[in-house]
Amino acid sequence: MSRIAKAPISIASGIDIKVDGQHVTAKGSKGALEMDVHHDVSVQFDEGVLTVKPLEETKQAWAHAGTARALLNNMVVGCSEGFQKRLALIGVGYRAQAQGKTLNLSLGFSHPVEYPVPEGITIETPSNTEIVVSGADKQQVGQVAAEIRAFRPPEPYKGKGVRYSDEYVLRKEAKKK
Repeated sequence: MSRIAKAPISIASGIDIKVDGQHVTAKGSKGALEMDVHHDVSVQFDEGVLTVKPLEETKQAWAHAGTARALLNNMVVGCSEGFQKRLALIGVGYRAQAQGKTLNLSLGFSHPVEYPVPEGITIETPSNTEIVVSGADKQQVGQVAAEIRAFRPPEPYKGKGVRYSDEYVLRKEAKKK
């Protein structure tokens, strides 16, 4: 039985929540998000509190309710505060520059890598070796950060590549003679 599903979600002021059957919409200062909840789950919104309950008392229904509660909480936090991921470029000559709706990366290839920024995501480069991906949708922010990291993942011998700022790369020892 899910204990996460039992916790109510308190809605801060400035966030609009609309529940229309299985469809939930949240609007806030950082954007608007919507989601369709699983048919085994019911959602109620009363006086600034969002509650999630399974329609049946089965293990599967409680699991769906816990998942729906976590996703709804991410929607509320995303609409009010937003989410962000920080990436660091480690390596000689590795640079990043955000220009409009594209991210230009120099990652040691023979050509520059241009990444088109999806709608709803903002990418900033505070320095030429830092990238900050931010947006309202937690899943989309993580996906964009993973796609940027995938251009040149950190390698274990010198640690060069694109990594999350809080990521630890396990270093290997070089081959001995």
